[in-house]
Amino acid sequence: MTKTNDDEKLLDKKITRRQMLKVTGAGAAGIAIGASGMGGILKAFGKDFLEDDDTSATNKVNFYGKHQSGIATAVQTNIYFASLNVLVKSKKELQELFQMWTPLAVQMMNGNVIGVYKNTLIPAKDTGEAKGLDARNLSITFGVGPSLFEKKELGLSSLKPKELKDLPHFPKDQLEEVYTGGDICIQACADDPQVAFHAVRNLIRAASGKVTMKWSQAGFNSFPMKNGKKQTPRNLFAFKDGTENPTTSDEKDMNKVVWVQSGDSKPWMTGGTYLVVRRIQMHLETWDRTALSEQENTFGRHRDSGAPLGKKSEFDDMEIERKDANGNYIVPEDSHVFLAKKAKARVMRRSYSYSSGVIDSTGTYDAGLVFISFQKNPEQFIKIQNSFGRLDKMNEYITHRGSGVFACFPGIKKGSYIGEALFNTL
Repeated sequence: MTKTNDDEKLLDKKITRRQMLKVTGAGAAGIAIGASGMGGILKAFGKDFLEDDDTSATNKVNFYGKHQSGIATAVQTNIYFASLNVLVKSKKELQELFQMWTPLAVQMMNGNVIGVYKNTLIPAKDTGEAKGLDARNLSITFGVGPSLFEKKELGLSSLKPKELKDLPHFPKDQLEEVYTGGDICIQACADDPQVAFHAVRNLIRAASGKVTMKWSQAGFNSFPMKNGKKQTPRNLFAFKDGTENPTTSDEKDMNKVVWVQSGDSKPWMTGGTYLVVRRIQMHLETWDRTALSEQENTFGRHRDSGAPLGKKSEFDDMEIERKDANGNYIVPEDSHVFLAKKAKARVMRRSYSYSSGVIDSTGTYDAGLVFISFQKNPEQFIKIQNSFGRLDKMNEYITHRGSGVFACFPGIKKGSYIGEALFNTL
């Protein structure tokens, strides 16, 4: 057969038996390869159908795997987090949405533009702002919120995990509807802000008429380097953020803290996790007028080293029961880390700072923390937050403005698509 340039590129890809069955007769499209050849596949599915991880790509994070990327992935410098509402009216349309997003996510995580442009008289498939940039360790993570399962027309109510429900009201919450909830979340993280934004922008653009953006937030991190290794990043209060995280390479610990195990939740969540996001305003003006010793007592750690109060190294055991010669706790009982430790629950933090201009009504910074944690059950986060209660000295300096909880699908196998585990149970 005569091959087009696109056909030649596709023939270099490995086609799994599962993919071929989907195309050739077993699938609903019922296309025969014979006469039409690869061109027939292209016509029916488009060039993106056979997209795979390009392991030769520069600064590449794999899309396919046991778990979704952007969870145990090494934390990047930038995030663009988006919460979406769905407009589709059937399970089939929702399934097709995730199927459509899958190859687009793979292409962008390969550092490629979406599609081939031949007709300049129509809009290009890719918005183009990431052209010339490599993958920059882009990861894209998808989750679904409790509200998605409450849409009667989608018929998903029986598949809603009991753990997936809106978080309770916590002391000092002043949540704003514009930064709360959502049917679907997309977390794009990369070592370049434009690459992260480009990923979300193009996924939403491709889903025009199927989703609308409810809220979004960009964030950033900076990593000090020591002996060639990244150190724990600092938040806008200048304290290290993420010291107590589980080790992502420790599978046993990750299974204990982060990954849903068989029998823990609905079967389709096995290998997935729950994402909690909180948009936390940090009152920088108040903090900046606070003595350093008081700041350290608020956190329960030394600012510069990150060590627990009374200790020297960041990763020294906190040991909150330690007391001084007078019988007083060395780490104050109302400090942030004391109360977190007292909860005896663990999560994996993956937070970013944000700065979004000025609050007109007060003339103060609209800045703070995009707090994101992953846990096998949202109850882990709830337990810690309840432990803080009204006792936490940090309450003087922060206000929770936004909130969301999402069930993040397990990883995607080659030849599959985002959320297949959910739709296969329908």
